[in-house]
Amino acid sequence: MLQINDLCVSYGDLHALSNVSISVAAGSFVAIVGANGAGKSTLFKSISGTVPCASGSILFEGRDLASVSPSARARLGIAHVPEGRQVFSSLTVLENLEMGAQTPHALARMDASLETIYTLFPRLKERAGQLAGTLSGGEQQMVAIGRGLASCPKLLMFDEPSMGLAPAVADAIFERIEQIHRETSMTILLVEQRVAEALSACSYGYVLESGHIALEGSHEALVSDARIKKAYLGM
Repeated sequence: MLQINDLCVSYGDLHALSNVSISVAAGSFVAIVGANGAGKSTLFKSISGTVPCASGSILFEGRDLASVSPSARARLGIAHVPEGRQVFSSLTVLENLEMGAQTPHALARMDASLETIYTLFPRLKERAGQLAGTLSGGEQQMVAIGRGLASCPKLLMFDEPSMGLAPAVADAIFERIEQIHRETSMTILLVEQRVAEALSACSYGYVLESGHIALEGSHEALVSDARIKKAYLGM
């Protein structure tokens, strides 16, 4: 579904990504892990189209995204749940969810999408009329995920969904992300600092270090790798 080939991204003289190649098959759950500053969020912004690529290519369902605008990429079926949640604070929970459904296909399925979202996150149904800016961090993350689901995406990208959340709340969010994949077979690409949780959920993973891919492999291969255990799992 998504094929990234030798991607390079620079901010002036800073090389944020260097020859990064990643493959995400339809229906898979792929995790990209690494420390702060490794280039994970830059990679997502490149896929979404908000950061230009210096070289390399990004293909979505065989289509080169180089000349596709960010809004058009969303219409192709790419949804980005951003780092820091970025809900519309002055809109209600329901209005935030409706903001995700901006294509004819998503609008036609909005009732079914809301049923799915409210089943995953019953609290959002309870607070549908409440301003999103008054919610807790965990509840705002639920809104951000729901907004992504409302777009009826083919590829759902999560950028650091645990950021700023208490451990128990982050665990609950990870459980819901796994549930989404398990129950819908939606293609998921996850960027996350919490390496243990990310690798436990994925079917395939990549380790990004200083803008390049340092390791990659199946869930089983990565969690048993001595370098992963020492550098990221504290073992």
